[in-house]
Amino acid sequence: MKRLLFVMILLGSLASAYAREATPATGEVASEVVQPADSAAASPAVAAGEQTAPETLWDQANTAYINADYHAAIELYGELLSRNLRSAKLYYNLANACFKDGQTGRAILYYHKALRLAPGNDDIRYNLSVAEARAKDRIEAIPDFFLTEWVRAVRRTMSCTAWSLLSLAALVLALGLFLLYLLATRLSLRKAGFYGTILAGVLFVLTTSFAAGERREMLDDTQAVVMAASTAVKSSPDKSSTDLFVLHEGTLVSITDRLDGWCEITIADGKKGWLEAKTIETI
Repeated sequence: MKRLLFVMILLGSLASAYAREATPATGEVASEVVQPADSAAASPAVAAGEQTAPETLWDQANTAYINADYHAAIELYGELLSRNLRSAKLYYNLANACFKDGQTGRAILYYHKALRLAPGNDDIRYNLSVAEARAKDRIEAIPDFFLTEWVRAVRRTMSCTAWSLLSLAALVLALGLFLLYLLATRLSLRKAGFYGTILAGVLFVLTTSFAAGERREMLDDTQAVVMAASTAVKSSPDKSSTDLFVLHEGTLVSITDRLDGWCEITIADGKKGWLEAKTIETI
């Protein structure tokens, strides 16, 4: 009986502690805009006292988009962002409006931001590919090891929160099966509990690593998009230094270093150089 009580206390304490750690603090959003991009209805869940204004802005932005007034839609969606309201749907709608308005670089930026919050959304990924097809630079990416690509593709099927919840479920299952292994009197049940605990434990490790990977990618501030129509990549952080190559609006770069208003960047084919920080915007 004492052993049963000890295991139950252990189960509850571990589950509650993990639940507190599973939600990434920076990944939380102040509001969730949940209506589809072509809908004029709105029901964002916002803090008390802020219900009317965000709903009205959301309605007005969607109406402007439907009426092909993309500039007004961009301003209204931007106003929602300025109030610290964030969601994949809001970024997606803003990206669509920017794309329709001819702002390819900004559209690519916001599609990437939307994917940070909803990595498994096929609509966002498809629209991103369409926008990237309009970018001038055609850069041949260095291929990753096929297993790395496969793991990344599986990880991106769900968000960090979803993987965290699945990881918590796997932990509870593993502890329950371990309890079965400890308390069962029949040999078959003890075997099922033992091997089930191992499988659930493996699932817990995998889902936890996927959640951690999505969290790292969501908080990554080294990915950026070129916002200038065209900009020369320099050999050093100095305007008078040698031009190495030219990048155009919408090109994705990785920031490897920062120095006095300059960023050392690497592009998909491995080339690197220095850009002025004002010519790019981090995702």
